Amino acid sequence: MENWIRILFLTAVLGMTGCAWMPWRDKAATDGTSQSDRARESTTQSTGTNAPGSDENQVVIEPQVVRRDIKPARIDTENWEGGAYVGSLSVEDFEVNVVYGARLAYHINEDFFAEGIVGFSDAGLSSFERLSGSSPLLTDSERQFTYYSLGFGWNALPGEVFLGGRRALNSAIYLTLGAGSTHFAGGDRFTVTMGAGARVLVKDWLAAHLDIRDHVMEIDVLGKNKTAHNFEATLSLTAFF
Repeated sequence: MENWIRILFLTAVLGMTGCAWMPWRDKAATDGTSQSDRARESTTQSTGTNAPGSDENQVVIEPQVVRRDIKPARIDTENWEGGAYVGSLSVEDFEVNVVYGARLAYHINEDFFAEGIVGFSDAGLSSFERLSGSSPLLTDSERQFTYYSLGFGWNALPGEVFLGGRRALNSAIYLTLGAGSTHFAGGDRFTVTMGAGARVLVKDWLAAHLDIRDHVMEIDVLGKNKTAHNFEATLSLTAFF
């Protein structure tokens, strides 16, 4: 009886071991792998992409860029610039009066230019004359304030001025330094002119300027020689030719 039980037990064990090596298990594993590969290939074909690591048939996204129509600035190629200006001149000790004049410039390059200016004004009463009520120190002809200066300028900050969101004008902030002569109080006086200004190109041939200058000279009208600073602020229009 015991031998029969042993034989039955060994037969069951051998049968279970043999099932692991049956041919249909390899076929089932192969079919499972094929189905997985076919599913992956089907997914790749439906999405239009390849498997990771493949460089074939890559989909490149091209951005849709809307181009704007830009009109480049047209700047006159002429180097000469000339025009007229008007403003206010504060003659030290002689009130503030209207000044007018003309300027002529030659643009050496985009950074530097040479400039000549000439201006005319009439000085008012001095502070001594107003406070003391005495007789005038100068005659009407001696109160005429006439100057000229030759110098150079440097475009320190070239750039643009924007009007709204669709229009830009070329501009520059510049510094000037010159020397010349001033006829005032019956004599000619050596004068150093220092200034700064801003220029905006309204058209390719037309420019608007805002200038501030200091005319420095020696003067002795009140009986004592001193250095006078005569400040000037002007607006001007110039044309390139």
